[in-house]
Formats: sequence, structure tokens, C-alpha cells
Amino acid sequence: MNITTLRPHCMRYLEPIANLCVRLGISPNQITILSLIFGIGCAVSFVYQQFIPGSILLFISAILDLVDGSVARKTNHDSNFGAVLDWIVDKYIDVLALLGVGLSGIAIISGFTTLPPIADFGVVTLAIIGSMMNTFIKPVVYAEVGYSDRVCGKIDDPLEGVGFFGRPETLLVLILGGVTGFIWVSVIIIAICTNLSALQRIIYLSGRLA
Repeated sequence: MNITTLRPHCMRYLEPIANLCVRLGISPNQITILSLIFGIGCAVSFVYQQFIPGSILLFISAILDLVDGSVARKTNHDSNFGAVLDWIVDKYIDVLALLGVGLSGIAIISGFTTLPPIADFGVVTLAIIGSMMNTFIKPVVYAEVGYSDRVCGKIDDPLEGVGFFGRPETLLVLILGGVTGFIWVSVIIIAICTNLSALQRIIYLSGRLA
């Protein structure tokens, strides 16, 4: 069970934003690019230790990421390229946001251990790897096993509800850490939980696809 399974319930609250985008004639791909721009703004803010503004920008980016699919369905502009672009942009945003924290120079574990500051960047690296691998498992399954049927624009696959810590959890923890001043805790949580979640998915697939 993860936040992703709650996506249909969340979308009802974002319908006004999607409807506004439709009225303004903003295409789904343009919304995706806007999401990337806000994600880049988040990363730059994080680098300069402006964690509250960066978290707000990341929140806006996440909202736009949810809205683009809704706009695509409302305007009948679903496309394979749009789906691919959405995946790519999501990963850029995830990596850039975490990298921004790493480049900010804040202490993550070096503040309460005897480890050198380079260890802080090591934790960020683990968080980035976990974030990437946790979601990279899904397209591998699509390609190797052949899941392609779509439900509401999303590929229907066996991993949708598997993995306790996905991208929504990653963004939520990062945003909460940024606005509360505990972003170093967020990075540690993400580094641990994304990798454990990836392991959970691998174990699940080993039983289902063996």
C-alpha cells in the first residue's frame, strides 16, 4: 500500500486546476515542462539553502505532474510521447531536488558522527539511487513482461500498490523536511526507505514472475 493508490481520490481536488489549464489552452506537454521548470527552481533554491521556497516550488511541480494527465484525458491529447516525457521529467525532478540538497553543503550525518562531510553526499547519492531504482523497476517490468494495458491513462501493472515508499512519499517527505527545517532527516529517510521499497518490489516480483 502506498500513496499512489490514493491518486484517484486526490485528483478530484485538482479538477479545478485541470479545468483552468484546459480553458487557457495549455497542453499536457506544456504542463509537464512547467513541472520541470518548477523542479529546477526547487533544486536551485535548495543549493542556496532556501529550503522553504524550494519546497513550495517542489509542491507546485508535483501538483502540475498530477494535472498533466488529467488535462490530456479531458482534451483527448493522450500520447505515447507525453507518457514518456512525463516519466523522464519526473526522474529529472527527483534527482535535481536531491542533488540540490547535496550541493547545499548542509550536514546530514556528519553533524552527529565523526564521519567527514563527504559522507553527507554519500547519503544523498544513496537517496538518488534508491529513488531511481525504486521506480526504474516498473518500466523494466513493462518491457520484459509486457504490461501495456492502460487504466485512466496509466499502465495497469502488478506493482501499482507494491512498495511502501514510492515517488509520492519521496516528494512528501522532502517537502515536509524543507518547510520544517529537517531536510537532512528527509534525505536519510529517503535513502533508507526507497532502497527498502525497491527490495520489497524485487521480492514480490520474484514470487509472482518466477
